[in-house]
Amino acid sequence: MKINRAFIKGTNWALAGLISLLGFSSCEKDIMVEYGAPNVDYTVKGAVVNKANGKPIAGIRVGYTSYAIAVPMYGTIPTPYEPKASVTTNAKGEFKLIYNFYPGEFYVGADGLVPVYVEDIDGEKNGLFHSETLQIDFSKAEQSKKPKGLYEGEYTVTVKVEMTEVKNK
Repeated sequence: MKINRAFIKGTNWALAGLISLLGFSSCEKDIMVEYGAPNVDYTVKGAVVNKANGKPIAGIRVGYTSYAIAVPMYGTIPTPYEPKASVTTNAKGEFKLIYNFYPGEFYVGADGLVPVYVEDIDGEKNGLFHSETLQIDFSKAEQSKKPKGLYEGEYTVTVKVEMTEVKNK
């Protein structure tokens, strides 16, 4: 049985045209497929001052930290904090700390607070100060960027951090 090549080519062209007209349409117009995970920028900004006299302190590291889960792995016990992102205060004691968080990457306490550490890293240059861990509540944060897709926006909290100077004995 011989089939005419022109008939086969014509049938193929007709089927391709029919599929292109009917087969690639959609019922809904605005479907956006995004791969990945939702994320949000948490920003803490403010100033670090000496608790005794209110003067700004330069050279202080301010950073996000997560509570490490104390699970021994490979014979080692993890440290209590795992640093995520940090900045250093300027001459006016000001800082702006921004980090983009993804679900599961960062531990937020049961009360919804985000831990932020503050530590003196310049030695005796600007005086010695005790390190602290702040608990920042982002539930009352100001939204500074709008959400778009999986990006949930930026939320900013402004704080004034008062550090206690180490007394020489």
